[in-house]
Amino acid sequence: MKLKEKFNKKDGQNKKEKKPLKQRIKESMNGKYLKNGSYSVVISAIFIVIVIVINMIVGSLPSKYTEFDVSSQKLYSIGDETKAYLKKLDKDITIYQVVQSGSEDETLKRLLEKYAEESSHIKVETKDPVVNPKFTSQYTSDDVSANSLIVVCGDRSKVVSYDTIYQSSMDYNTYSYTTTGFDGEGQIDSAISYVTSENLPILYTLDGHGEKELDSTLKEDIEKANIDIQSLNLLTEESVPDDAACLLINAPTSDISETEKDAIIEYLENGGKAMIFSDYTEESMTNFDAVLANYGVERTEGIVIEGDSQHYAQMPYYLVPTVNSTDAITDFASKGYYVLMPTAQGIQKTDDVRDTVTIESLLTTSDSAYSKVDVNSGSIEETDDDIKGPFDLGVSITESLDDDKETQIVYYASSNLMDSQINQMVSGGNEQMIMESLSWMCSSDETSTISVPAKDLQVSYLTLTAYDASFWKIIIMGLIPVAFLVIGFGVWLQRRKA
Repeated sequence: MKLKEKFNKKDGQNKKEKKPLKQRIKESMNGKYLKNGSYSVVISAIFIVIVIVINMIVGSLPSKYTEFDVSSQKLYSIGDETKAYLKKLDKDITIYQVVQSGSEDETLKRLLEKYAEESSHIKVETKDPVVNPKFTSQYTSDDVSANSLIVVCGDRSKVVSYDTIYQSSMDYNTYSYTTTGFDGEGQIDSAISYVTSENLPILYTLDGHGEKELDSTLKEDIEKANIDIQSLNLLTEESVPDDAACLLINAPTSDISETEKDAIIEYLENGGKAMIFSDYTEESMTNFDAVLANYGVERTEGIVIEGDSQHYAQMPYYLVPTVNSTDAITDFASKGYYVLMPTAQGIQKTDDVRDTVTIESLLTTSDSAYSKVDVNSGSIEETDDDIKGPFDLGVSITESLDDDKETQIVYYASSNLMDSQINQMVSGGNEQMIMESLSWMCSSDETSTISVPAKDLQVSYLTLTAYDASFWKIIIMGLIPVAFLVIGFGVWLQRRKA
């Protein structure tokens, strides 16, 4: 009896513990989901932590590693020339952006950040004129417009007006001003160069012989490079001043005197620097040519005509020379810009030059070029009287002297290089080449010059040589229409057969 009760009790417990199949499956699934859910929560938490850590690391990096300038004119970047200049910087500089909080020009602000990241010697601060109304009076008595900059190094300072950072021109159709360029980098570089240089170089321009006036655009570039421009009359001064960093002889239309020639040669033979331009003239230029001959170069008679269509634009005397890499224009040559030289004379090297003189070609024509001797013939066709090329159109000349001095000369055989309209046709190529060769001569251990051109916000010119223009005419007016005709005929033929 007891044994039967024992078995009945055990059997009842088994029946009580045994659950329906549906319930057991449900409980099993709930446990599985709970386990998987916990695993997902842990993984998500780890992922979120990783993302936060990465964001913190990236946020602490300089913007030059995390931001990319995709603007067509690179408004938020600084160029290689500026970067090389900043690497040589050895003085501490503070750049103040004077603007009310919340009204900062973002383009300018981001550009300033690039400067601070590029050099440990540069610090950028924002000064709110509402909070600090007397701040600007420490550096200038003039009113300072919003978003203007004050660049300070020790006791020297320079105000960069906001009006000079953005260039504008009058639109006579709407009688309103249109923003045409952004010169933030150029103006900041100019200010840094000014406050870090004790003595600014002086460029003396020779006067009194019908010399061409400096183009206004080029003059602004020279002043932006902190080069002081002063006129020089050698008939009254008798010699080139000792403080001259460079002498500019800008395409005289009448000859210099014997006394002036001797003064110029004496200056150069004592380690002077000179930038010389010449234009074709029927006037006798004996003394001017004597200065060139003293350094192993001479002008060819007539005007250069280019026979290779890849080396001229529009007309055979609108020359597009080959740009050679030399010390005077090495950075410019690497950028791939075109140079346009209308109505240039050829430059030839003489055989009777001193061994200490080194002449390097800056600009050269093709082998097909020739100099048209009779410019009044009414024809540019080559004749037996013309002088066969190739020619140099620009040269740099150096001569090593005693006492570690060196004479430096840059000679271009056309002053049309400086014309702003000609310069626009090659997207500023002429301007950049001239400024780099001038900086090469004016820079020294005490002073360094830099002039970065403004970034054009308008449409850039497309420079095409005569060969390029002919090639694209054939493609657009010939091959493309013929291709469409062939395709159309093929479609018509297929449909007809169908």
